[in-house]
Amino acid sequence: MIKNSDDMNADAHNKMALTVYGREACHLCQQMILALKQAQNQSSFGLRVIDIDSDPELVQRYNEKIPVLVSELDGQEICHHFLDMSALGDYLDKFR
Repeated sequence: MIKNSDDMNADAHNKMALTVYGREACHLCQQMILALKQAQNQSSFGLRVIDIDSDPELVQRYNEKIPVLVSELDGQEICHHFLDMSALGDYLDKFR
């Protein structure tokens, strides 16, 4: 399910863009992605998913922390392991 892909739609550049770093065989990653897609119904943000196994530097950086939710705007790590809805809300509130 997790691929080195871009799930952002055409107007994502007008929205807050977030990236989930994870890997294919990671149930926590899949849970976070599903929860984020549901959260997109209430908050406007783009979402990109990157498989860390596609890049040795990403494996070194995130291997023990996946899934990791990061802002594309400033590189801030919002949460890891599990989606922290409070942390996500606090981060997105900065841009409203």
